[in-house]
Amino acid sequence: MLTFLRRRTLTSLPPLLAVVLGVFVLARLTGDPAALYLPENATAQAREQFSAAHGFDQPIWSQLIDYLAQVTRLDFGTSLRTGEPAAVMALRAFPATLQLAVVTMLLACAVATAVGCWAALRPNGLGDRISSLMSMTAASVPDFWLAILGIWVFSIMLGVLPTSGVDAGGLSWVLPIAVLMLRPAGVLTQVVRGAMIAALGSPYVKVARSKGAGERRVVVRHALKNAAPPALTVAGDLAVGLINGAVVVESIFGWPGIGKLMIDSILQRDFAVLQAAVAITAISIFVLNIGIDLGYALLDSRVRQKVGAAA
Repeated sequence: MLTFLRRRTLTSLPPLLAVVLGVFVLARLTGDPAALYLPENATAQAREQFSAAHGFDQPIWSQLIDYLAQVTRLDFGTSLRTGEPAAVMALRAFPATLQLAVVTMLLACAVATAVGCWAALRPNGLGDRISSLMSMTAASVPDFWLAILGIWVFSIMLGVLPTSGVDAGGLSWVLPIAVLMLRPAGVLTQVVRGAMIAALGSPYVKVARSKGAGERRVVVRHALKNAAPPALTVAGDLAVGLINGAVVVESIFGWPGIGKLMIDSILQRDFAVLQAAVAITAISIFVLNIGIDLGYALLDSRVRQKVGAAA
């Protein structure tokens, strides 16, 4: 298992390096920070002094080498806007995104498991058709459109939920979670339904029923256990997409997470904060993928045997 972890970690390093290099180059395409942080009537000398103070007067390859040297020391630089260490700002914002993503995925998995299992018990029935229609619709609607619609209906027309921010306590969570949850819940419902239909028609389920096992025992202990691995894989991919998709939703709802921090950093040309936020997000995604692989191995003995053989 340790060999497997070491191998997965090593294979994750090249993509992580590509992300670090990509965001470094793309961030500088947003423009000159001096145009935002200095007055419009600033002299050329003042602009040169600003660029020299922050290293922007150096060739981009020289800036890149200095940046990579800093990253090896876990130093992402300081914010142009606040003067704080960029890594501190990103780490301070990340828990808000993590909390939102965890709660959303837990609710999405719970809803998808319940609805998918219920639909699989009577395939092609009325309930199955309704749940399939609703889940496919939920999986197809864009998050940003749902967010705007939710604000218009529940905040502006009905006035029962806040438009943005976190000052309203638990009510502040309702719209962001509802918007982020619909797509993964819809996709997972279809996956759970298909896996459960296949599992319920398998020989070991028929044997369990012939031995007099109750329907709940058959569904939970036999069918659902064997339907879990493919659902876990899809849930992991959806969780990764959820972290990426939170950028737009956090900006719409003013959620103080790392996604909103990225957007603010782009608009303010705060290169150091943007680079730190993207790097921390990428690392979290790689860690999540490794965790998914381990979880899949624990649920599926065939994968566990392959991992053990590879180790």
